[in-house]
Amino acid sequence: MPTASKAPSSRATADDNTRILDAALLQFQRVGVKKTTIEDVAREAGVDRVTVYRRVGSRDNLVTAVFSREVALVLAELALIPERHGNIGDLITEMFMTVLNRWRAHPVAERMLMVEPERVVMKLTVDGADIFTMAVAATTHAMERAVERELLAPASDLTARAEIACRIVHSLILLPHATLELETDSQLREFARTYLLPIVTGLPA
Repeated sequence: MPTASKAPSSRATADDNTRILDAALLQFQRVGVKKTTIEDVAREAGVDRVTVYRRVGSRDNLVTAVFSREVALVLAELALIPERHGNIGDLITEMFMTVLNRWRAHPVAERMLMVEPERVVMKLTVDGADIFTMAVAATTHAMERAVERELLAPASDLTARAEIACRIVHSLILLPHATLELETDSQLREFARTYLLPIVTGLPA
């Protein structure tokens, strides 16, 4: 009997969390983080403000939770990519393009980078170790899957290669415009094959 009563409670908590994060994402998109209040999020989610504090925490906690969830969704998408390709070049290219295109198309990420860049930088640098570690782990897993499928030679430094590649992508997110032209899909493909692929394979381009 205790087990039966616990399951609905767990589902209710998960449902509350989902509604709260959905509401926070919507509010961030509407008015930005600075103008979003816990009351706004609670009202949009259909819960009271105490529930928001109890389930997630402060506004900064909400930002972190929303960022983490959105990153996790992209990483889940990346996990499916290795099965779609028969060579490592296509695999790495699609992973790279997926990350940058999802970031560029995300309404909140784009708004925050334009309106509140200092908050984005903090969340992806000083406060972003957990998110970055998630990205490295996902990339390492994709490379390990490529090894299993004999698309990539086994190596003892796969995690190091994954981290270096992630650091490059990370810098492109934080500073999207400099001298490199990376606006079109063809430019992204060329960049991935020229610069990221040699890092992943350990071979010259």
